[in-house]
Amino acid sequence: MNASPTEPSFRYSAFISYSHEDVRWAKWLQSALESYRVPRRLIGTQTTFGVLAKRLAPVFRDRSDLSATADLGETINNALQASANLVLICSPSTSRSRWVNEEISVFRRLGRGDRIFCVIVAGEPNASDVAGRQSEECFPPALRSLAAADGTPTGRRFEPIAADARPGGDGRGNVKLKILSGLLNVDFDVLKHREQRRRIRRMTVVTSLSLVMMLITTGLAISARNARIAAEQRQREAETLVDFMLGDLNNKLRQVQRLDILEAVDNQAMAYFLARPSTDLTDQALALHVKALQKIGNVREDQGKLPAAMEAYRAAAATAAELMRRAPGDVEREAAYAETLHHLGNAYWFQGDLNRALECFQQAIALLQRAVTVRPSDTGSALLAYARINEGRVREARGEFAAAKSLYTAVLATFRTLTSRHPGEIRWQSDLADAAESLAKVAMEQGQLTQAIAGYREVYRIRKQIVVSSPSDRDSQENLLITGAALGGALALCGDEGTAARYVRAAVGIARELIAFDTTQGDWRLELAKYSRLLGGIARGAGRLDEAAGADGEAVRVLTDLVAMDGTNMAWRRELARAQVESARLYLARGNIADAENLLNTALAAIQGERVGGTVNRNLQLYEAEALIALGEVLARRQNLAAARERWEQARGTIGGAARVGADPDFLATWTKALLLLGDTTTARPVLSQLALMGYQTPDLEALLQTTKQSYRTKPTTQCGGEPPGATRGDEID
Repeated sequence: MNASPTEPSFRYSAFISYSHEDVRWAKWLQSALESYRVPRRLIGTQTTFGVLAKRLAPVFRDRSDLSATADLGETINNALQASANLVLICSPSTSRSRWVNEEISVFRRLGRGDRIFCVIVAGEPNASDVAGRQSEECFPPALRSLAAADGTPTGRRFEPIAADARPGGDGRGNVKLKILSGLLNVDFDVLKHREQRRRIRRMTVVTSLSLVMMLITTGLAISARNARIAAEQRQREAETLVDFMLGDLNNKLRQVQRLDILEAVDNQAMAYFLARPSTDLTDQALALHVKALQKIGNVREDQGKLPAAMEAYRAAAATAAELMRRAPGDVEREAAYAETLHHLGNAYWFQGDLNRALECFQQAIALLQRAVTVRPSDTGSALLAYARINEGRVREARGEFAAAKSLYTAVLATFRTLTSRHPGEIRWQSDLADAAESLAKVAMEQGQLTQAIAGYREVYRIRKQIVVSSPSDRDSQENLLITGAALGGALALCGDEGTAARYVRAAVGIARELIAFDTTQGDWRLELAKYSRLLGGIARGAGRLDEAAGADGEAVRVLTDLVAMDGTNMAWRRELARAQVESARLYLARGNIADAENLLNTALAAIQGERVGGTVNRNLQLYEAEALIALGEVLARRQNLAAARERWEQARGTIGGAARVGADPDFLATWTKALLLLGDTTTARPVLSQLALMGYQTPDLEALLQTTKQSYRTKPTTQCGGEPPGATRGDEID
């Protein structure tokens, strides 16, 4: 069908004008516009650039830097004249671009000022009107005001149609549709509803993907050239769909933590790879295979199926290593392999194998450092930071606090840079909070209780703001509950039991809400149990024994179920042992000696059975000493003082070395208890002085000090992390 002779016809549907710093946005927009399928009812419609076909006419995007000449050059001028519309990628760098400004002026002189559309990717429109904010301006001068026919400014503001691609704006999908609605002269809502219908159809395709895969693999067997080309096209389309499933769709499902749907989607993606011989997979398909295996491992890990997760991660690492072998020195493939090592290291961590976990994290860091050096990117910097955080976790568990602090400090600097670069991006704010929380934890382990509490408070404030801005984000809710529980636990060590209990109760409440949403999430169940145990200890110390019994019972019940589901998860086994020790303390408080002894023997056997392959985990030493001290108290109640003393001597030997590394108040307090119970006041007094300087005061220690007739004076609670003057205690908690 030919265009009407009375209507203009253009070679290009649009000319994309942009600064070279925004080339990625320009490439994305060109691809999005040219690949868009025009609605059937619009095909054949006469527009300013001709009759609409199934696809838009080509979109012009200059692919090379312009030379420093006095004008735009013949090529650019011709392209502007042959373009029906002008689309601007707007950012502060755009507003400073001489060439973009000239392209706008030329296009408006062609009489098409009403066919200018904007995509704002950074900065602020008309910020130059506000004193002190000129650097944020994203509109070039030629776009900000109307001009007369002779080019002189009129003083009137030009208001172009704009789509907002900034964080918190329209989102890429709506940006594309807004620009298309302008180009096609179609109402935005019409295109939006049509896109929603297409997504529903796409999801239908996802659910039947395995059948499509079989058709694709069958088509690959056709030998005729035309059939092979068609099969290859279908393969590309299938891989595009798989990429969508593992990318955008997976990320959206992950935000709401729907493990059931995530599992189904990832399994469907895997069906594609299983239906084809590995020798037939292209490099692109192998990269998707790695991504699918990692996603499956993530889901298995969240479900508490650690052996299955480990299997997926190992397979992902092997495939990523094969891709590296095919292209030595390719930094992108090295970074992809590093990401698989990062996941594998996490799995080793959960299994309690610190040596292998550390080896994986260090290999990942070395590869990512090279990748970031050769090809800097936000994503690469973030992946490097995540690997450093996890190496820091291992260093902490080994008592290497200075090394852990150095790693966390580097991570904090990374995420400060990313948050300043992308101030509205929630994920960078959350990662910044993670790094700050890690530093607060190290401060606690080094005996800086005041600094730790102040750090936790600031992190809690950030987490709370994120939850308010994204109330449906389950990850943000989980982060808030973890920080709240950490803050509550730290406040309890300073004797602020009331505020501590409020924070921990709030954390337990959030965990219950998350579990009600998805009962298969292992991490949420672990957090419910862990912080119920913490709440039980606080309540017991305050004399609220019924509340303590309820919290302890919930902790033991949930952890028993988790360990029954996967006995290889050492983190779960350790937490169960700690919950049993806390329950035993409550039994002792109520005079139930027999049940306390049974629980302590069970817990002690589990803790002592976790020493694997020479791996040193100082937390295990703390847990063992706590169990031995409580068991000694049981034996003392039975008047078996010799056996009780033997247990306390074992506790002193177990915790003494670990307590001398750093100054963690939990370690120091447990060591002090063993020393005082053995009557070793000479060694205990300097340790008590350390605790007093921190402001450490708990009901358990106070009771022991009264029994052993030891003097003890701490500094005021307000110096140990209390709220600032004029604040209400715990006012951050809803």
